[in-house]
Amino acid sequence: MNLKDKKVVVTGGSRGLGLGVVEAMVARGASVTVVAREKGALAAARDRLGVAAISADITDEAAAYRILGEVHPDVLVLNAGAKPRMGRLDQLSWEDFSATWETDVKGGLYWLQAALKTPLKSGSRVLVGSSGAAEDGSPLSGGYAGAKRMIWLMAKYANGVSAQNNLGIRFQAIVPRQIIGGTGVGDAGAAAYAHAMGLAREEFLTRFGAPMPPREFGEKVVCLLEDAKYADGVVFGLKGDTGITVIEGAAA
Repeated sequence: MNLKDKKVVVTGGSRGLGLGVVEAMVARGASVTVVAREKGALAAARDRLGVAAISADITDEAAAYRILGEVHPDVLVLNAGAKPRMGRLDQLSWEDFSATWETDVKGGLYWLQAALKTPLKSGSRVLVGSSGAAEDGSPLSGGYAGAKRMIWLMAKYANGVSAQNNLGIRFQAIVPRQIIGGTGVGDAGAAAYAHAMGLAREEFLTRFGAPMPPREFGEKVVCLLEDAKYADGVVFGLKGDTGITVIEGAAA
C-alpha cells in the first residue's frame, strides 16, 4: 500500500504510540484524521501536524459509525485504550480489573463492527492494537492481558466476517513485545514492575533490549502497510531490537 493521499483514521492518536503512528503516516503524505478524547492534546496534534481532529470517546458506538461513514478511510488504526489499574490480583476491585475491558474491548467491538457494517471499501486495512501481555500475561495489571488477547481474537473474527461477506477488508493485530516508556500504559506498567522488582524504572526498561519509542513504533506500523510481505499476515509482533515478526500468518 502506498500511503500517499490515502485516508487514515487513528484512534488515540493525540499522544503516545498513537501519535507516533500519526507522525509516521503524515510523513508518508497520508491524509490523517485523529480521534481522541482530550481536546488539548488533540488540538496540539492538529496544529503541529496539519491533521484533521475529532473529539470522541471510542466507546461511543454512534461516533464510530459516524466517523467511518464521513471519512471512509483506507486505513483504520485502533490504538486508543485505557491505562490499566495496576495491582496484584488480590488488591484489585472488579471495577479496577475490568477497566480495560470496558474501554479497549468495548471500543474495539464497536469500531470493528462499524468497519464491517458501514462497510469500509474493499482493500482497506484495519490495524488493531494488542500487547505482548496477550502472549505472556501481566500479573500486575488486572484484566489488561485478557482484554488485549480478546482484541487479538476479535481481529481474527472480523477477518472471518469479511471473508464470508466478500468485503475485502483485512484486519491485523499489532503486538508490541516490550513495555514502552513515554506512554501512559508503558509508564504505568514500568513503574509497577520496577517497584515490585526493586529496580529503577530505566533499569527495568533496559531489560527489553533496544527501546522502541513512539515514532519508531509508528515507522514499523507504516512498514506493515507498505511492505507487500506483510499484506496477508494476521498478527505481528513489534520490538525495538528484532523489528517486525509474523506471529500468525494468513488465515487458512
